[in-house]
Amino acid sequence: MTLPYYASAEQIMRDKTELARKGIARGRSVVVLTYDKGVLFVAENPSATLHKVSELYDRIGFAAVGKYNEFESLRRGGILQADLRGYQYDRRDVTGRALANAYAQALGTVFNDQLKPFEVEICVAEVGYPEQSPEAVLYRINFDGAIVDEREFVVMGGTTEPIVAALKDSYQPGLDLSSAVGVAVQALQASGPEGADKEKRTIGVSQLEVATLEQARPRRAFRRVTKTALEQLLVGNGVDTSVGKATTTVELPEEPAE
Repeated sequence: MTLPYYASAEQIMRDKTELARKGIARGRSVVVLTYDKGVLFVAENPSATLHKVSELYDRIGFAAVGKYNEFESLRRGGILQADLRGYQYDRRDVTGRALANAYAQALGTVFNDQLKPFEVEICVAEVGYPEQSPEAVLYRINFDGAIVDEREFVVMGGTTEPIVAALKDSYQPGLDLSSAVGVAVQALQASGPEGADKEKRTIGVSQLEVATLEQARPRRAFRRVTKTALEQLLVGNGVDTSVGKATTTVELPEEPAE
């Protein structure tokens, strides 16, 4: 008679945690930080259509790292829940805290009950209405449902330690948009593979996805920053934008020999 395989609950949870962390570590990093007019999202993302940053509701934004199909399903679920609550009650009854708690419960349930956890890490950001005092809140939700609220910045993805260290050195509350973009991009450039020359790493405009939540906007606070506007912001801060631009080489035909 074959005895059934046994693994302790502690070992199972440890294996799930390791699996989720490895999946998240393979993704490129995302920085979410507050600036003088709201919240700034900066993601290293070469894709023009598969977004890591998006809008959940009028004053609420979403950023994620990890497996795209998993955090995309979470994003869609959050939008449906927000729309339903706003329709049944009032649009101001939809809050970032409620959505963050819903995400935390969903991820915690999957982590505890399912064989495979979600390999994702998400951030829900919220700004107030124009007539309210400036106060943005960032909610970071881990793969196991752990939730933490932040007031300054959140870093998610693979190599977070050098990015966090760079932000601690350069970030200050109340930065304007141009300065905040420069700080975030330079922090992302501080990350890199182990043993690599981090000082020479640059991230071009085509490899960045940038968006904002602006509290002064009357209804929908979310706005994407176009590549042209982003390049102007980065050039103003002295950040190299040459990497990632498409270049075309034209070869003239040779003149026929006489």
